Amino acid sequence: MEPEIAALASSAGTTVVTLMATDAWQRLREGIASLWRCEQAERAEAVAAELDATREDLLVAIAAGDQDVEGELQAEWQGRIRRFLTARPEVAEDLRRLLNEFGPGSETAPAGTQHATASGRARIYQAGRDQHISER
Repeated sequence: MEPEIAALASSAGTTVVTLMATDAWQRLREGIASLWRCEQAERAEAVAAELDATREDLLVAIAAGDQDVEGELQAEWQGRIRRFLTARPEVAEDLRRLLNEFGPGSETAPAGTQHATASGRARIYQAGRDQHISER
């Protein structure tokens, strides 16, 4: 189960930090805090406060043009969520359901979210606007 937990934690940490600067943030924040509230009630308020502090850090970094902070915050939350899931593996399915609410194609996905899957030697080219490809 450990590789599965690590993959889920990685996805969750990335999603949490990515959505911090979007309109979907409050709903996701409440969902994450609710998971903690159900499993570790004594830590739920602290986790909610840490989510808020992380969001503030992210917004300050975005305003300052510091692109490294987002990755650092994602790694931090990936670790927290991995530790939480390791201690409470029964929460994994609830977390998956929560993340699916915010995934590509959902009404809460951030505007401009793109999703693609390739296999074999396939190539994917995605653009939000103009795209110029000059392959031979």
